Amino acid sequence: MDTLLVRERYKLVRVLETRENYACAEAVDILDREKRSCLLNIYEGPLLRAFLPCFDRLSACPEFQGMFLEGESLVTVFDDCGGVPIDQVFYRGDRHSWQTRLDYAEKLLYLALSMADFPPEVSCAALLSENVRVDEKSNTLRLRFRVVPMEGMNEREMVYLATDQVRKILLPRFASPREELEFLDELEQGLCRNAVQLYGLWREQEGRIRAAYEALDKKNFFRRWCALLWGRAKRRAARRKRR
Repeated sequence: MDTLLVRERYKLVRVLETRENYACAEAVDILDREKRSCLLNIYEGPLLRAFLPCFDRLSACPEFQGMFLEGESLVTVFDDCGGVPIDQVFYRGDRHSWQTRLDYAEKLLYLALSMADFPPEVSCAALLSENVRVDEKSNTLRLRFRVVPMEGMNEREMVYLATDQVRKILLPRFASPREELEFLDELEQGLCRNAVQLYGLWREQEGRIRAAYEALDKKNFFRRWCALLWGRAKRRAARRKRR
């Protein structure tokens, strides 16, 4: 089979998705010295006209390598990333330490903040579970810009998507201190309207959460168990009062 090249530069490796007026494929930049892998998002028809202005606003995105017209299609090029989807790393029953959870929560929310000025059509797609990639060996969390068309995206939807991913990382557990559960309660209320407010809330609460974990670590098993039960009782009382 002949090798399929796009613009005599990008060798297609695998088609990830095709739908009406949209396709996404993995490719290799054969003109790059390191032969880097990349993602090609391809739009046609009404999606071409809808997405063209979005990619004009991505000068601050380091993964964005450019766009071009190929026949009647708009092709956008992003650096690809390794890792696995977040759902394969953070799930009920995983055994991550609290330090690891706080570290990855910071990474996720900082990435959301870095996309505060991106068009929501791009930032919302990047925060889908399949695109939030974790590499435990290098202790990194990156976003894969497989920018699928999604209807009705806006800043609030971007916050909701980021919140969903944070809740996977800071999954409520018996070992969760009250301060962390209260932070998750605040997220659930949906009071943050954009990524800046969301990150600001995290920075405001992260110190309290970390201090609570450190205090629990200093207690013996029985005292820790009692402290966690007492914290849950105070949280339930506070939630009843809010209602």
